[in-house]
Amino acid sequence: MPTFEISSASPERVAADLLVLPFFKGRKPGPGVADVGQALGVDLMETLKRHRVEGKVGDVFTMPTLGRIKAPTLALVGLGPESEAGPWAVRRAAMKAARAGSKFATMASALHQGGGGSDSAHAFAEGMLLGSYRFDRYKERPIDEESKHKPSLRKVIVLSGNGKAGLDEALRRGQVYGGAANWARDLVNTPAKEATPAFLAQEARKIAALHGLSCKIWTKSELNRGGFGGILGVGSGSVNEPRFIELSYRGDGDAAPIAITGKGVMVDSGGLSLKPADGMEWMKADMGGAAAALATMRAIGELKPKVNVIAAIPSSENMPGGSAIRPGDVLRHRGGKTSEVLNTDAEGRLILADALAYLAEKKPRVIIDSATLTGAAVVALGNDIWAVMGSDRGLVADLIEAGQAEGEPGWELPLWKDYRRHIESSVADVKNTGGRSGGAINAALFLSEFVGDVPWAHLDVAGTAFAENPGEFWPRGATGSPTRTFIRYIESQASAAAERKARRTRDAGRGPTQGNGGARRRRG
Repeated sequence: MPTFEISSASPERVAADLLVLPFFKGRKPGPGVADVGQALGVDLMETLKRHRVEGKVGDVFTMPTLGRIKAPTLALVGLGPESEAGPWAVRRAAMKAARAGSKFATMASALHQGGGGSDSAHAFAEGMLLGSYRFDRYKERPIDEESKHKPSLRKVIVLSGNGKAGLDEALRRGQVYGGAANWARDLVNTPAKEATPAFLAQEARKIAALHGLSCKIWTKSELNRGGFGGILGVGSGSVNEPRFIELSYRGDGDAAPIAITGKGVMVDSGGLSLKPADGMEWMKADMGGAAAALATMRAIGELKPKVNVIAAIPSSENMPGGSAIRPGDVLRHRGGKTSEVLNTDAEGRLILADALAYLAEKKPRVIIDSATLTGAAVVALGNDIWAVMGSDRGLVADLIEAGQAEGEPGWELPLWKDYRRHIESSVADVKNTGGRSGGAINAALFLSEFVGDVPWAHLDVAGTAFAENPGEFWPRGATGSPTRTFIRYIESQASAAAERKARRTRDAGRGPTQGNGGARRRRG
């Protein structure tokens, strides 16, 4: 991953292998373009017109500078309409710029200036890391062109222009967010042969040691004693024993924590309700929710917000061994509630049920989970938007806002309680499937049975966590969704809490009678 350096140099004088400048839709020049064009003796916008480059978000036009400025190569990158060129556009443009700049050792950029504000600098650093990502550790003799040439980009010089205030911190936060998402992508992209529950637990130990988190790993025997029947049941068909990962960060004394969890099915064959072969091809990604929760804790350990956070992450392999759970079996979950397993391929909700029940015992302020849970969410919203349902509309709204800010959009589906009848079991408290109609809602209703009265929201990221086909902004593979949404939400809650404390302090300083001059005079 590249490092970042801030420079006050002008674009035409900065020493870098590649200079990246923004322009807007309709071929309107962005910051630095006019000065560079003058130095080159070229009307850059006319050049774009001749090459039919409009300026939509992510358009890239590259040209040599023929020694007329210090950077030998110039890339003009589109930010879309100038009136809409904020962090979202800067992030996506930076992802494309990172790809275009992968063969250069150093890049200088004013791209963030086109979006304005510190959030655009944050988005720029984030986009550069996301766009620079490659997962090629297993490629010994690659045949695809992109993998043949290893990325060379080592340093990004961020041109400060007229505004350096807050730039350092914005870039740092963007790097933490982007780095966490890329680490989640690594976890998801690692083949299940290596990425076992024990592997995930070891990765959790590593980040806990590096970033000052408390860590406890529950083994199979401890899970048995603790009554985690869902995690044990799903993992019973595999030779790799399940794990339950508990991480905690304390940044706000004894305040109630934010609780997060994520589905950690390291490989999903469907169990005895076996998937078709092509349905298993990317099922190493069925732990995308767990990866996002772990990566969130890594970022929280780096950012050190003034808030308490706890993560409880279940991890099992869903395999069709001789000891696997069978359709019709009944599992007893943490806390005693029972579920009838009608389809062993509806397994994510079974392990999450244990995690949610455990987190509810901790009396957190909220519980949030994410899971690659249902194809129904993909049918409803496609591959770019995650679904969210929950018991608290304010929490749901805050998560959607956080996702929007991070370029990870979500949309609320109704937690329609009348559909509770679909998961009513004749032999247990609930059953793990309610049929195809309303599948995402039925799954969320199942999870809601285990959170008690704690405000709770569930993100179904089945469409967003893994790209089965490469696109304009993502290569095939893991995306890291919804890591950045979780981090943004937690940071926003820490900021809101700090604001409330400051307001209480100010109010206390004014005294109980400030604003009531008559009363004060009578006492004095």
